[in-house]
Amino acid sequence: MVSIEEAQRTILEQIGRLETEKVSVFQGLNRVTPEDHVAPWDIPPADNSAMDGYAFSHAGMADGSLKVTGFLPAGEVHDVPVPPGEAIKIMTGAPVPPGCDTVVPIEEVEEQGDRIRLRGAVKAGTHVRRRGEDIGCGNVVIQAGSLLRPQEIGMLSAMGSTSLAVYRRARVAILSTGDELLEPGSTPMPGKLINSNSYSLAAQVLDAGGDPVLLGIAADTLEATCEKIKAGLNADMLVITGGVSVGDRDYVKAAIEAMGGEVTFWKVNMKPGKPLAFAMLDGKPIFALPGNPVAAMVSFELFVRPSVLKAMGHRRIFRPQVKALLSEPASNKGSRPHLVRGIVSLEKDRYLVSTTGNQSSGRLSSLILGNGLMKLAPESSLAAGDEVEVILLDRGFEMGCVEA
Repeated sequence: MVSIEEAQRTILEQIGRLETEKVSVFQGLNRVTPEDHVAPWDIPPADNSAMDGYAFSHAGMADGSLKVTGFLPAGEVHDVPVPPGEAIKIMTGAPVPPGCDTVVPIEEVEEQGDRIRLRGAVKAGTHVRRRGEDIGCGNVVIQAGSLLRPQEIGMLSAMGSTSLAVYRRARVAILSTGDELLEPGSTPMPGKLINSNSYSLAAQVLDAGGDPVLLGIAADTLEATCEKIKAGLNADMLVITGGVSVGDRDYVKAAIEAMGGEVTFWKVNMKPGKPLAFAMLDGKPIFALPGNPVAAMVSFELFVRPSVLKAMGHRRIFRPQVKALLSEPASNKGSRPHLVRGIVSLEKDRYLVSTTGNQSSGRLSSLILGNGLMKLAPESSLAAGDEVEVILLDRGFEMGCVEA
């Protein structure tokens, strides 16, 4: 068996970047740019008012009283210099006229006919946004490899971009195996199970920003398994769940090898998720995950999700990990590292964690109840208050709530 870390390294060494595609700026949200974006002009392009108020020359102000000689709304330009001792009424965003270097807000003056009197002292340069103070022309604003969040989309729009190149979304084929499986919508019967794995894995692909391709269910024969795997090679990578263990009808490993694929490893030293294989076939990565629902989803989190993100150009590909204090005793009596489903909370700047109860790898509700994975070392026993490392799957607990 290989360790979790060794398995991750081995897999990621085989994952290359996908091609890029042109999309509209808005469609670039949550995608990764392969190129630097350089400011084509200064932002803002000219000194402008940060407030609705009056613009004037600070040095030309004598007794705090100024004559108002004009009005400048946003979107217009006043090219004639404003003489010392005079002011022009100006709206937010309007370019500061020549001869002016300071703006005083409307609420800080007394209006007296065609004059204003300042109610207090005003510093030179107040409430003026200087040309290029946000971004200077020629500067790299967004570096290659950056994730495009709403703020990057806004900046690209401010720089005049209407389209841009991004790494394309990874197409991930998903295959479930087993004669015992029925598709959702079927009526369960003795000896049969509903195929939930394909849909939980497809949701994980979507959550990572990829495009899932559902291949359905492969019957428990070598021929059927090979046929489905061949169809999956049309995608960028293939995820198979079930059929990877050592049972009489576990054909996944044999099918990959029969088709000329190379199985890099077959077992990982972890619980849940020990029967897990990684292979390359026709240049495409294949992840063969366990059939138990929790084991499949945990394995996806550790190995498939980082691969999907790397392929799509992301630099941050692993879930955040934190140190948390146990709210209750926890132990791992086994010989493999145990990824225990946990409930994480934040209290007084400290992370706390407790288990979700029964940790059976077939108990999908244990993942629904939790938002993290505790990493328990083999043959360990921890008391309440001890520190444990936790992989955060969901940080929604840090968000504020509204009363129902």
